[in-house]
Amino acid sequence: MTAEEIEKENIAIAKAYKELLKVSYRTLTDEDKKLIRHAFDVALDGHKDQRRKSGEAYIFHPIAVAKIVAQEIGMDATSIASALLHDVVEDSERYTITDIEQLFGETVARIVDGLTKISSLSKEKDMDVSLQAENFRKMLLTLNDDVRVIIIKIADRLHNMQTMDAMRSDKQVKIASETLYIYAPLAHRIGLYNIKNELEDLALKYTEPDVYYDILHKIKESKEEQDLYIKEFSEVIKNALDKELLEYTIKGRPKSIYSIRKKMVKQGVSFDEVYDKFALRIIYKSDEANEKFLAWKIYSIVTDHFRPNPMRLRDWITSPKTTGYEALHITVMGPKGRWVEVQVRSQRMNEVAEKGYAAHYKYKQNKEKEDNLDSWINKLQEALENPDINAVDFVEQFKLNLYSQEIFVFTPNGDLKSLPKGATALDFAFSIHTEIGMKTRGAKVNGKLVPLSHVLRTGDQVDILTSESAKPNANWLDYTTTARARSKIKSALKEDRKLIAEDGKEILRRKLKQLKITLNEKSVNELANHFKLKTSLDLFYRVGVGSIDNIMLKNFAASRSNALMSYIKSKITRKPNLSKEELDQNEITSNFDALVFGKEEEKLDYKIANCCNPIPGDDVFGFLTVSEGIKVHKKNCPNALSLHSNYAYRIISAKWIDSSQQEFLAKIIISGIDNIGLVNDVTRIISSDMHVNMKSISFESNDGLFTGKVNLIVKNNNMLKKLIDKLKKINGIDKVSRV
Repeated sequence: MTAEEIEKENIAIAKAYKELLKVSYRTLTDEDKKLIRHAFDVALDGHKDQRRKSGEAYIFHPIAVAKIVAQEIGMDATSIASALLHDVVEDSERYTITDIEQLFGETVARIVDGLTKISSLSKEKDMDVSLQAENFRKMLLTLNDDVRVIIIKIADRLHNMQTMDAMRSDKQVKIASETLYIYAPLAHRIGLYNIKNELEDLALKYTEPDVYYDILHKIKESKEEQDLYIKEFSEVIKNALDKELLEYTIKGRPKSIYSIRKKMVKQGVSFDEVYDKFALRIIYKSDEANEKFLAWKIYSIVTDHFRPNPMRLRDWITSPKTTGYEALHITVMGPKGRWVEVQVRSQRMNEVAEKGYAAHYKYKQNKEKEDNLDSWINKLQEALENPDINAVDFVEQFKLNLYSQEIFVFTPNGDLKSLPKGATALDFAFSIHTEIGMKTRGAKVNGKLVPLSHVLRTGDQVDILTSESAKPNANWLDYTTTARARSKIKSALKEDRKLIAEDGKEILRRKLKQLKITLNEKSVNELANHFKLKTSLDLFYRVGVGSIDNIMLKNFAASRSNALMSYIKSKITRKPNLSKEELDQNEITSNFDALVFGKEEEKLDYKIANCCNPIPGDDVFGFLTVSEGIKVHKKNCPNALSLHSNYAYRIISAKWIDSSQQEFLAKIIISGIDNIGLVNDVTRIISSDMHVNMKSISFESNDGLFTGKVNLIVKNNNMLKKLIDKLKKINGIDKVSRV
């Protein structure tokens, strides 16, 4: 760099530092500013020889992370200083944790040490999912040490997502998938809703760029019209609020790109059909004593002018979310027959919603009562320290519970309990106490006996019936949704399974002896392969419960000697071309070389994943499984996110090169208004116009509406799209979608 360029960069660094102090949410004292300045100087020295992939000086990254911590999350000076120092120990040889403790004290050192450990975990390469899940569990353990570690890590991830353009595309997808899989749900749970939305939008930009830019373009196109609509809607409310002499502000808020995409997929609708693409927020000034009264007063004013949807009323003021979120949500019918969501919040509630943890504790101050966030951290700690929980299961369940909506139910004594939406009577039993859950034999909801699988609703009063002789069974896993209940049931079942497996092992030893086979590692592996089992424990357990009997073991012994020859023979005599009738559509192998893998575009054996059934023309990727070779998934497969996040090193790029001679199974669903001759029109277009073969077709009619399912044999994605477009034009058909 020239002297002039260095001077320009130094000016930019100084400007970024001053901006950090200026935008801080907290009022910084002189002592705070000294601490932050000292941290900035150490960070500047520690990173002086480093540059990011984009080419800019590395120091801009810690400053940006500190700015997010200061402005968007609203943390204190200690957190800002820790954010500035978060990479110094790992990336610089000049400073150790001991140096940081001597320079800044024990608290800053503890936070920086936690961040250093998390960072080193995430940089381990080629780790399998269980190790990565275990690392994530270790990361969450820092919550109990100091929740600021996780908050700064989320800020660090946000800035990395904002500046990922210079990275390789596979690295971008890996980081974006990990963000959707772990960091966005975590930000949501700590109450950082704005950051959660931004993380999700940025992740979508890299995982599904075409979708992201399409929705972004449409939002920009409709912005002017929406602004006018919000203004028209707001004017009516303003006049009424002004008459009541209330102090307030009204803000229009567009939905995030990710949430619009989620709604489009979930409801099977287009962008134009998503009716609540924006919300109106009324933020009013009030002391804490009158907050609830004024919220309902504003509700009354809004519903005096616009008809509310009673099914969409959400009262998070009377019963706040476990994240600490409070607000009144109303959905009303606005001008031109459009639904509008109105969120009513006090200034305090709005700060808690936007700043999450920081504002939550600012207002909590010296109140002794444990709040929901503290309670959640304590429960999380209990789950994290349970050695019986498999790390992968823990991460999956943890992620599900982070995003789950809540219901509120009552104990027989009238105490209020919060549970995730979809929780059952058995989940409730385990939420009270593990011992009660383990001994559950029945449940009463609102005085009536119900099955353990009964799904609870807000307002239910639940009474659990217990018995000393009751114990968990495998069906209980089908009756529960919460991580706590499932982990406890699995632990109990595992113990039972081990005892049965010990007996099974001895039974197997005796039976094999009669067949002149010795029970050793080799024979156990052969048996496990023969019965398609994953572990020796599975084998011993099945022998113990009798699902593998004498006849099955005799068959194994008879086939043992020529198993290898049969396998080789089947491979040699395999037909290179199968007829349509013989073709299993769930297992299309390399005989049909429509796919190539990797940069070298190699032709490899593969199977089509059952979860998403890709066909030629779909965007796909390969995934290297442990026992079934390469499985091909669509890029927007429901499992793609988890696979990219946890197994990035097993992902192989894939693309279709020639699909003209192969045929694939596709399923479509058709719905609309039932007309005479409609089925005939559908079959005519499929068979005569498009010359597409149907494997099966079924239609159901109910009260004038119909739903049809058609299994088709198509050559590629373009043919399927053309067919769907033609079917949509039939009079009476409302929707046609591929399953």
